[in-house]
Amino acid sequence: MGSKQTKYIFVVGGVLSGVGKGITAASMGNILKARGLSVNVQKLDPYFNVDAGTLNPAEHGECFVTKDGAETDLDLGHYERFLDIECTQTSSMMSGRLLLQLISDERAGKFLGKTVQVIPHLTNAIQDVVLEASKGFDVHIVEIGGTVGDYESPAYIEAIRELRYRVGREHCIFTHVVYLPFLGTSGEFKTKPAQNAVRDLRSVGILPDILVARSEEMPPLDVLDKLSLHSGIPKEAIVLLPNAKSIYEVPLTLEQEGIGDVIVKRLGIEAGKPDLAKWEDFVDKAVHRLTHRRSVAVVAKYLNNQDTYMSVFEALRAAAWSHSIGVDIHWVNAEELTDASILEQYDGILVPGGFGNRGVEGKIKAAQYALASKKPYLGLCLGMQVGVIAAARNYGITDANSTEIDPGAKNPVIHSMNGQKGKEGTGGTMRLGNYPCKLVPGSVASELYGENQIDERHRHRYEANNEYRDQYEAWGIKATGLSPDAKLVEIIEAIDHPFFVASQFHPEFKSRPNRPHPMFVGFIEALLG
Repeated sequence: MGSKQTKYIFVVGGVLSGVGKGITAASMGNILKARGLSVNVQKLDPYFNVDAGTLNPAEHGECFVTKDGAETDLDLGHYERFLDIECTQTSSMMSGRLLLQLISDERAGKFLGKTVQVIPHLTNAIQDVVLEASKGFDVHIVEIGGTVGDYESPAYIEAIRELRYRVGREHCIFTHVVYLPFLGTSGEFKTKPAQNAVRDLRSVGILPDILVARSEEMPPLDVLDKLSLHSGIPKEAIVLLPNAKSIYEVPLTLEQEGIGDVIVKRLGIEAGKPDLAKWEDFVDKAVHRLTHRRSVAVVAKYLNNQDTYMSVFEALRAAAWSHSIGVDIHWVNAEELTDASILEQYDGILVPGGFGNRGVEGKIKAAQYALASKKPYLGLCLGMQVGVIAAARNYGITDANSTEIDPGAKNPVIHSMNGQKGKEGTGGTMRLGNYPCKLVPGSVASELYGENQIDERHRHRYEANNEYRDQYEAWGIKATGLSPDAKLVEIIEAIDHPFFVASQFHPEFKSRPNRPHPMFVGFIEALLG
C-alpha cells in the first residue's frame, strides 16, 4: 500500500450496551472489502480485565481465540466471519493490559519522573495501539466497547477525539449506534434516548458522521427526519436497522441504504462497485426457512446466554446451509442429564468446550450414549476429553476420569499437560491459538479435510494421557490427529461408527458463513445419513 493514508472508522454506542456495535463494525468492513479495499477491524474494551480469558461465558458470551492465541470478546468472531479475515493480538485491547503496561513503564522510570495521568499517557497509549494495528490497510475500523457515558469509557472517547487531529479529520468517520425503544402503551417509537446519546457524544467533542438506529421492529420513516433534525446528521447518513432474520443481512441492508457510498465519499476513497453476489446467495439460504431440517442436541451447561456458544452455532448453521438444509439446535442441560436415552429423539449430538466439573458427568453420559447407539457425535475440546472418558467407561474402566474433575482419579485418562500444573486458576496460561496437527491417512478426519496436515486453534489446559493410548483400540476409539511430535492427541474417532469425531482444538473458530469448517460439514453429512 506504500505511504497511502489509512482511513479510520470509529464505532461507538449509545443508550444501552449489546445494541449491535460489533455487527455494525463487521458489516461496514464487509461492504468496504466488497469494494476491493483492504480492511482491518479492532475492538477496544474499557473493562479492566487484561483479556477475556477469565470472563464468565454465561455473562459475557463466548471467549473467542485468535490464531496467535489472544483470548478475546466474541465480537472478533463477527469480524472474522463477516470479513473472512484472521484477527491477531492487536485486534483486541482491554484497559487492564494497557494499564499494566503503563504501570510497568512508570516503575521502570520510562516517564522520567513525570506525573502519569489518564491524559496524555493513557490516551496516547490507546492511540498508539490503534495506529499500530492499522498499518498497511486502506481502512481500519475501531469498535469501542460499552456505552458512551460509562464510567470506564472517557479515556477511549477522548483518545479517538484526539486521534482525529493526529491523522487528520478528513481521514476519520465516527459512527454512533443507538437504540429506538417502542412504547406499547402509546404505540410509538421514541427517539429521545437516541437524541440524548448523540448529545452525550457531542458534549465530549465528537459529532457523529453516521447514525445507526437499532430497533426491534421497523419504525416509520418520519423517524429519520426527527433524528436528522435533532442530531445534525444528514438523512442519507442515518440508517434504520430493525432486528433482522439473520445477522448476515446487515451488510446488505447497509449497502441498500447507501451507507457504503456515504463512507467512501466522506473519506475520499477511490473504490470500485461492491461485489456482494456470493454474500447475497449465502444470505438467501440463511433467511429462508428451509423445509429439509435436522436436529442437534447441544449438551452444555451455560444455558442462560445465547452468545455462550456463538461460534459453535454459527458453524453448525453454515455447514447446514452449505447442504441447503436447516438445523434445529436444542440445548440439553448437562447438569440434569441422568438418562441419556432422551437424546434418541435428536439426529445428532454435539458436546462443546467448557471448564470445571459442573455438568461433566452429563456430557460423559452423552458421549457414552453416542458410542453405544451409533448416533452421530461431534466433540469440541472438552467434547473430545469426555469422548475418551466415555470410551474407557464403556469398555469397563468405570472410574476413568479427568484430573480436572477428580484430581485423585485412579484412571486419569485425561490429565494436566506438562507445564500446566499449578496454573489451573490463572488466565493466559493455557495452550492458546494455532497449533499444527498431523492426520492419519485414510481416517475420517483426513477425508474431511482432504489433507494430512492442518493448523487449528486451541484453548485448553488438559490433554489425553499418553499412558492409556495403547488401550484406545480395545475401547473402540483411535487417535487420528496428533501433534507433529506425536506427543499430543488432537483428534479421536470411534471405530465402526458412522460418525464419532472429536477434536482437542476448537474448529468453530475457523468456520466462515460461506466457507464452513470441514468437521462441521462432516457432522451435517452424517446427520443426512
